[in-house]
Amino acid sequence: MSGIGARLREERERLGLSQRAFGEIGGVEPNAQGKYENGDRTPKADYLAAVAAKGVDVLYVLTGSPTPVPIENLSEVEEWVLGSYRSLVKEDQDAILRLTTALAEYKATYAVEKKSAPQED
Repeated sequence: MSGIGARLREERERLGLSQRAFGEIGGVEPNAQGKYENGDRTPKADYLAAVAAKGVDVLYVLTGSPTPVPIENLSEVEEWVLGSYRSLVKEDQDAILRLTTALAEYKATYAVEKKSAPQED
């Protein structure tokens, strides 16, 4: 399952709510909530506004792209790097993400191996 319904379910589960509780927040019955999540119905703006007020990332629900988190207190160089990254095409951004993820995984693995290695006196 993909689309708005699946992402709506993800957000509900992320918040740890039942369909009934989530539906109440949005002002709908549990069966309507189930239909939204199954893709049988599309939620209306008032429902989305209500769940957004409780912490749902509605941009993510509607588009599949999470709401960007503002980054504060960056140096001039960091602002430039971030701006340069954001100006790249999506494929290049994805490549950079894969590279940085691989480097982070390598570092985590290396740190674990280094900690578990016998210490020489």
